[in-house]
Amino acid sequence: MTKQSPIDRVWNVVDKVGVCMMTTRFSDGLRAQPLEARADRNENVIWFLSDRRASKEDEIKAYPTICLTFIDPKEKVYLSISGSASVSRDTERAKGLWNSEQQAWWPAGPTDPNVVVISFRPERAEIWDGPASSAVAGYEFAKARATGQKPNLGEKRKSTVRMD
Repeated sequence: MTKQSPIDRVWNVVDKVGVCMMTTRFSDGLRAQPLEARADRNENVIWFLSDRRASKEDEIKAYPTICLTFIDPKEKVYLSISGSASVSRDTERAKGLWNSEQQAWWPAGPTDPNVVVISFRPERAEIWDGPASSAVAGYEFAKARATGQKPNLGEKRKSTVRMD
């Protein structure tokens, strides 16, 4: 198996996991919401559809620096991406991002006036690749008990990736 470059690994996790927690700032602190991510590697952007009534539009306009968190529990991969976001009412882009699941949220389709498009430009990613195998994790814990050293469950598997 060929080892992926760190930036390819980030994009592959985004594609595979699909849903992330988007954390935004508002006047009283931080707020996270699950959203379906649509990655476009060629444009170096991650797209989202959201509802203008969900407050994300106002939060992003006030504080455009946000964070996305993706988790693949089976592979024990944890990914945090920070960058800048913007919100638009782009019906054509919404049509391109549309799938049947969105129909439950917006029965009128991508032209619904409550549909907004969030564009996220990643700047920095941090990824922790833990051991996917329970046997490897068990070995690391046993080794830690025997040696007094910390188990290698991801700290040495952490990568920081510039994405801008």
